[in-house]
Amino acid sequence: MSSTPVAVVTGSNKGIGLAIVRALCKQFSGDVYLTSRDIGRGKAAVAKLQGEGLKPLFHQLDITDLQSIRTLRDFLKEKYGGLNVLINNAGIAFKGADTTPFATQAEVTLRTNFFANRDVCTELLPLLKPNARVVNVSSMCGASALANCSQDLQKKFRSDTITEEELVKLMEKFVEDTKKGVHEKEGWPNHAYGVSKTGVTVLSRIQARVLNETRKGDGILLNACCPGWVRTDMAGPRATKSPDEGAETPVYLALLPPGADGPHGQYVSEKTVQKW
Repeated sequence: MSSTPVAVVTGSNKGIGLAIVRALCKQFSGDVYLTSRDIGRGKAAVAKLQGEGLKPLFHQLDITDLQSIRTLRDFLKEKYGGLNVLINNAGIAFKGADTTPFATQAEVTLRTNFFANRDVCTELLPLLKPNARVVNVSSMCGASALANCSQDLQKKFRSDTITEEELVKLMEKFVEDTKKGVHEKEGWPNHAYGVSKTGVTVLSRIQARVLNETRKGDGILLNACCPGWVRTDMAGPRATKSPDEGAETPVYLALLPPGADGPHGQYVSEKTVQKW
């Protein structure tokens, strides 16, 4: 078993994920795994970084496939005995002009951005070594979606005692309400991506609280972050940041030094803790 520290970045064959892998290859002293659903695209991305003189490793990971997550989990457990850095970057967004029915957009978006990322955490967080770092890539869209929720929903999403089960029920309710065509009446915004990222940020707050209870003294730090508006296939060419600039806050959180006591359980943008 290798004693080398290990970092995993989900959804990292392009965009912000690829930029995060690039930065970690330069700054993290250990093995860095670029992962992607499609093996061909993943290996092409690895070759691209190798051409820059970097040495990322590759492992297939489709976060919507539980078996794929468990294969990665078993690999990490067997080869490294755990995990030092996890960056949950994989996500999807429908384009604004997409004519797919809103209920379908809601179901598909939440399935990946919330439920699949939660599955990754369920399987991989138990592998975290002392002083591990976890970064859940959220979005400012989650904060604006929260602001457009009803007061009742805002109160629930801002609660310091909400449980993972309660959050899951709320995310399921959003999808069901869109199918019934009553989501606005029920206090939800018209923004599936935003709601999915509200879920990611609230999940991060819950996970940090659970780590405080179950791994107290292990120095693990877990946060959600917004990378900013980044020029990617998802956000388009008009965005203000390059992918490398978008990677800065996630990488900052992934490389918080051993012994740091924070940030933890926070929503961070531009390397600064934001009010939730």
